[in-house]
Amino acid sequence: MNNIDKKIKLGVNIDHIATLRQARGTKYPNPIEAARICEVSGADSITLHLREDRRHIQDRDVVDLKSKLKTKMNLEMAATKEMVEIALREQPDMVTLVPERREEVTTEGGLDVRSQCTSLSSVIDTLQSNDIPVSLFVDPDRNQLEACQQSGARWVELHTGRFAQACWREQPMTLARLIEATEQARSMGLRVNAGHGLTYQNVEPIAAIPGMEELNIGHTIVARALSVGLQEAVREMKSLVQNPRRDPLFGSSSS
Repeated sequence: MNNIDKKIKLGVNIDHIATLRQARGTKYPNPIEAARICEVSGADSITLHLREDRRHIQDRDVVDLKSKLKTKMNLEMAATKEMVEIALREQPDMVTLVPERREEVTTEGGLDVRSQCTSLSSVIDTLQSNDIPVSLFVDPDRNQLEACQQSGARWVELHTGRFAQACWREQPMTLARLIEATEQARSMGLRVNAGHGLTYQNVEPIAAIPGMEELNIGHTIVARALSVGLQEAVREMKSLVQNPRRDPLFGSSSS
């Protein structure tokens, strides 16, 4: 599993396209149309989070996207019976299990795999025995990574929120944790993605981590699209992800 020198991939999260649609209860903007624009603009996969409260992505979006995507579908979901049944029916290319609380604006923090290893292992086995690879969204913590390995998951997605929110003085430390966690995960036989809070301004140090395979990014791309259009927003992010500057300390002290 030597993918250190391969170009990193970009997964585009389209949740906030659906957020705008749901704000007015209209049929537009259409997440499926947006996903197809993302694909032709360089996205390697499309991520969507079907939440229990259906605040943005709806069941019909999952069905429509599965039939129309040319790349891959990464379905984020909680480890519940309802969501497992949907995943088994729709057969996404990957499922990423995430923590979910109704009161949160977006997913905050990683799964506590250590405390849920038995129940998560059952969900993971059910999905992977039906040819759906499973990734676990976790903080860059060795104990959590060891639990991920024990659970039988094939992938982890490292939570980059703390790095994204850190001031420039703290970024080197939070970046070091992510680099170390990537190394640890790979040494355990896990494949590594990352995401949460990544922007055009902070993505390059994460994209430059050896062994990182894919970054899942949504909100900043949708926000940028308001100024330059979705095609250009995706192309700009893809360029940063695949050609990152290698100096982890290039950020501005004014950030």
